Amino acid sequence: MKTDSYFVHPTAVVDEGCTIGSEVKIWHFSHIMSGATIGNHCNIGQNVVISPQVILGTGVKVQNNVSIYTGVTCDDDVFLGPSMVFTNVLNPRSAVNRRDAYLKTHVGKGATIGANATIVCGHDIGPYAFIGAGAVVTKTVPAYALIVGNPGRQIGWMSEFGHRLEFNAKGIAQCTESGAYYKLEHNCVTKIAL
Repeated sequence: MKTDSYFVHPTAVVDEGCTIGSEVKIWHFSHIMSGATIGNHCNIGQNVVISPQVILGTGVKVQNNVSIYTGVTCDDDVFLGPSMVFTNVLNPRSAVNRRDAYLKTHVGKGATIGANATIVCGHDIGPYAFIGAGAVVTKTVPAYALIVGNPGRQIGWMSEFGHRLEFNAKGIAQCTESGAYYKLEHNCVTKIAL
């Protein structure tokens, strides 16, 4: 289905009551549930489920086989890699209804979550953080942090262009692609002008 403002593949299901921005593409076998909000210029891959009250900002890319559950919000330009997982309950049991126990997870602007990574609910991902493929995030992630492994551990910092930052003795690093500068101070990274 092509509307004036967005594209939906014929095999996808978009429930009534969704808010979908302009120039969005929703691909094969995906399901957008009532109450979901998708910003402009998003790309929703194959076999994606977006649950009620999920909010995606502008330019979010959701790769194939991702389920985004109630309680998740993503700022602009977030990348969700193939088959990555958000949980929404800390102690799920089939016989116990815990729909009122969903925990929130917020993904900051420009963050990347790699293929097959798992984000345990209730832990926010900071802007421009980079979660490596297969990592399991069990705590809040600071802005620009590079997280790998199970359980996830921070091994460095990343630029807004997705390159590892190497800080000098003064705590300054430069992105090898963009040329932008960053400062590391008190275990926090900020982008700076030099």
